Amino acid sequence: MAYLTQAQLDTMGFASLGHDVKISDKASIYNAEQMTLGDHTRIDDFCVVSGCVTTGRNVHIAPLCLVAGGTPGIEFSDFSGLAYGVKIFAQSDDYSGATMTNPTVPAAFKSETKARVCLGRHVIVGANAVVAPGVSLADGTAVGAGSVVLASSAPWSIMAGVPAKHIKTRSSDLLALEDELLQAESH
Repeated sequence: MAYLTQAQLDTMGFASLGHDVKISDKASIYNAEQMTLGDHTRIDDFCVVSGCVTTGRNVHIAPLCLVAGGTPGIEFSDFSGLAYGVKIFAQSDDYSGATMTNPTVPAAFKSETKARVCLGRHVIVGANAVVAPGVSLADGTAVGAGSVVLASSAPWSIMAGVPAKHIKTRSSDLLALEDELLQAESH
């Protein structure tokens, strides 16, 4: 995997770019001027990231992910991440048949849902999961592979299924490791 150089990143016009940001030279970034990427953010091969997107520190977006922030935006808090093939949408057409769909149709003939998506600290979304507009995944939430997340979660939940449901509580022991990492970095 080859990453863009700092000089290449600087020319892309990000609203804000943290320290040690790594973006694959095979990733597609649209609307960089709407993006704020925090320290140690990494976006891997064959990802498409567009619209209003904000990341905290140590955020990872694995290969083949789609992060479609649109106008409402998608927020990734510190230490959150996406496994391979995850898709997150902050806006979506109405598929009921009541209106037309797709971006070639004028807005007057369609109805879109537009709602911000938020991933809390230490959220991990498993491979090939889909997260719908308006979902907030609270701190510590883990989403199982292949899940379709249509509703927000409680903190430290493990969610899985289609649609995703709370199946059990996740350990928060990793918070001690976060403290250790942050202390090591401050020395």
